[in-house]
Amino acid sequence: MRKNKDKAHPPKYLSVGMLSERSGVPVSAIHFYERKGLIRSERDAANHRRFPRYTLRVLAVIRVGQSAGIRLEEIRERLGDATRGKALSREDWAAISDGWRADLEARIAALARIRDKLTGCVGCGCLSMDKCPAVNPGDRVAAQGPGAPGLDGRM
Repeated sequence: MRKNKDKAHPPKYLSVGMLSERSGVPVSAIHFYERKGLIRSERDAANHRRFPRYTLRVLAVIRVGQSAGIRLEEIRERLGDATRGKALSREDWAAISDGWRADLEARIAALARIRDKLTGCVGCGCLSMDKCPAVNPGDRVAAQGPGAPGLDGRM
């Protein structure tokens, strides 16, 4: 990474390589996020990409979202003005993370249901497992609709 001789005044813009090194995000991913509209760059006189320094925070939010299993489309939507060149504030991050909280709680609950019923009957109506006739005699869960109601919380 290029050393900034004036540590009191870090560079306002970073090259893609500097952004990659500083953020830990591969250059290819930075280009991908830019194509997907999650981050923006500007071009310098030599037509090289230059990213505003606040892009580091945007990349951190993207990585947190992805590590939580949140789709890029939803991340882009939550980033809002940051995808159009506005720096993220603490308040922006609070709103983004609060918005993800309910979705994450629902997914955690769904995963817990799947974990807890993984070796038992999931209410699929197949009646092929030894335990199913006891849990689902006569395929009574068919009235609850298609799929496996034991996995999605209907049973």
